[in-house]
Amino acid sequence: MATDSKTKSLLCLKAAIEKKALDPVLLEMKGISSVTDYFLICTGKSDRQVQAIARSIEETLEKKGIRPLGQEGAANGKWILMDYNDVVVHIFVEPTRTFYDLEGIWVDAPRIELKLGAEIG
Repeated sequence: MATDSKTKSLLCLKAAIEKKALDPVLLEMKGISSVTDYFLICTGKSDRQVQAIARSIEETLEKKGIRPLGQEGAANGKWILMDYNDVVVHIFVEPTRTFYDLEGIWVDAPRIELKLGAEIG
C-alpha cells in the first residue's frame, strides 16, 4: 500500500503521542535535504519510554505494510533513529535531544503545525 510521506509522518506522530512522547516536532525537509521529506523529533522520559515509542511507530507502520529501511540505537534507548526513507524519526531522552539540538541545526526547515485529531489517520 503506497502511503505519501506526509501521511506516513502523521502516522508516526500519532503512534508516538499514544506512548506519551514529549515535545514532538515535525519538520518538513523537502527542498532542504535530499535525504528525506520529514523529520519527526520527540522525547521520552526514560530509555524504556524511548524504546516503547519506537515499537509503537514500528507496529503502526507495519500494519500499513511499511517497514523501516533501518533502525539504530534501540538497544540503549538514548537516541533511536528510524529511517522510513521519506520520513526519518528521531526519539531521544531529554539530555541527548538537547545536546544534539536537531531543531537548531535545521532551524530553516518549516515546522508542520501539529493538529492532533481528525487530521491524523
